[in-house]
Amino acid sequence: MASKIGEITEYEVAMIAVSIGAARSDGIASYSALRKEVPMRHRLSAMDLIQSKKRPREKMWEQKIRNIKSHHEAEGNFIYEGYLTHVPRVGYRVTPMGRKLVERHAAA
Repeated sequence: MASKIGEITEYEVAMIAVSIGAARSDGIASYSALRKEVPMRHRLSAMDLIQSKKRPREKMWEQKIRNIKSHHEAEGNFIYEGYLTHVPRVGYRVTPMGRKLVERHAAA
């Protein structure tokens, strides 16, 4: 699902996951690391910070972390494109393609 204007996108969250994973020797961006790092790396909007109605313990932006796995069969998704793999109950692991993506972004 596309984000509304001003909200963090699934792409932006996935890019942060790739970046976190690329910086770690095990290549893993855990769910807890993402919950901690996303607000530090991206300015969240008022819409992002609204309490989720479906999941009362999380904010709307946190759903985008799970959406990476939920939308894994969609073109453009970082799992579908080969940048991340899902590690059940842990988070995401960056792939060699994901590491190259980080290098390209750093060089730009």
